[in-house]
Amino acid sequence: MIEKGKGGANTQTGLKFEKKIDILSLLSKTKGYTIRDKSLILFNGKEVARSYRKNALYKYLEEKGVDYKSIISKKWLPDEALYVIANNTLFIIEIKFQKVGGSVDEKLQTCDFKKKVYKKLMAPLNIDVEYIYILSNWFQHPRYKDTLEYVIDMGCQYYFEFLPLKKIGLPLPE
Repeated sequence: MIEKGKGGANTQTGLKFEKKIDILSLLSKTKGYTIRDKSLILFNGKEVARSYRKNALYKYLEEKGVDYKSIISKKWLPDEALYVIANNTLFIIEIKFQKVGGSVDEKLQTCDFKKKVYKKLMAPLNIDVEYIYILSNWFQHPRYKDTLEYVIDMGCQYYFEFLPLKKIGLPLPE
């Protein structure tokens, strides 16, 4: 892995993204992992995390008695929100794959704002929040140096076509 939380490794330590594909699909193909009911993540039969995509996050909040409208002014719909039980943390994971310049470039500069919004949203449940981008190798071009430094400076993370399981507190397969 490269310094400051970016880069890749092999599939033994995380999930390798080769195209826009969802995390649950990759986990279901990882030794020891099982997905139930499209949201429950088990490792060797034990619940380790839950997935809340898009509106599912707001359904979860409603079940817990949290009225998002009294906390934030608009629904923000994450590509993936993984609640990892071991560290009581909700990982907001945005997957950005690009092959040409475009509007995704500027979306990377919103991580600080969105992380703060999700922190406010999860505060009533006392759940920590981390914000992670999974980026295509397109973003390794030098023109993204300032933007990627900004992502790190704002306390967010990014990885190129990879999500390290250990970094987010999920068990590693043997």
